[in-house]
Amino acid sequence: MALAIRTQAQSLSPETQALREEVLRGFAASPKAMSPKFFYDHRGSQLFELICQQPEYYPTRTEETILRLSAGAIAELAGRNASLVELGSGASRKIRLLLEALRPARYLGIDISREFLDICTRRLAADYRWLDVHALCADFSKPLKLPADALGQRPLAFFPGSSIGNFDPDEARGFLRNLHQALPAGSGLLIGVDLVKSREVLERAYNDAAGVTALFNLNLLERIRTELDSDIDPRRFQHRAFYNEQASRIEMHLVSREAQQVRIEDRVFDFAAGETLHTENSYKYTPSGFCALAGECGFASVAMWRDPAQLFSVHFLRRE
Repeated sequence: MALAIRTQAQSLSPETQALREEVLRGFAASPKAMSPKFFYDHRGSQLFELICQQPEYYPTRTEETILRLSAGAIAELAGRNASLVELGSGASRKIRLLLEALRPARYLGIDISREFLDICTRRLAADYRWLDVHALCADFSKPLKLPADALGQRPLAFFPGSSIGNFDPDEARGFLRNLHQALPAGSGLLIGVDLVKSREVLERAYNDAAGVTALFNLNLLERIRTELDSDIDPRRFQHRAFYNEQASRIEMHLVSREAQQVRIEDRVFDFAAGETLHTENSYKYTPSGFCALAGECGFASVAMWRDPAQLFSVHFLRRE
């Protein structure tokens, strides 16, 4: 099957110019910060897939178990001949569980990393020859215009992996409202939401013993060094992740090991020893708190599934 990747003009994958603008803005801010969407170049996407295999990282395997046990109920709620729209395209077991249970009429994978999107959607097209596969390279944190031929009459959007937690609550509202506008009335939204739990479990998940999450975080600096005119040295930074209980979020930072100056083109940025570049948040929700947030954005709660340990939840919402 031939597969064409469309790119939305208003939401290109973060190539050099977009990365440059983000770095110059983020390094000049106080405190310094960058969007986590810039983690996902090809190497970053590979490292994230490896994170999901670490024993400390419970979200992936827990969500997979929930989906496996609930696949029949999800298929019934989605209905026959649904179209499956995956936000953050992958070739993981999660999407395969849904493809096998739903047998959708078509699949649309959306991802910010063009190379990763190409690999994943081509693999799915090869493995599911009965499936009409479409691909869209876009930043789904921004307003989307979804192609009508890939949506059909009964779309089900799938946003797995607790990625909603990477948005702060106001950004999450903006994302859900944008999605509400992009989907027709009656569409489904199947979304993974990580739950509030003990600090120990959370901090272990983002500080795995093998150091894969640290490599993932530091790869952002490697990407800056490789793609931009910069002398930044990832070896002069270290990974830090901790649970901010007051904000109900995991924070990831890159910490400067020493006082240093970093050059980006003709600009120089000072880092004090111990100063951080804030690279990611991962907000945790209570079930009622997330349902209330989704309701503000025009999505009604239809069903929710959790694992016995109450680590993770999967919500089926309906676009009103």
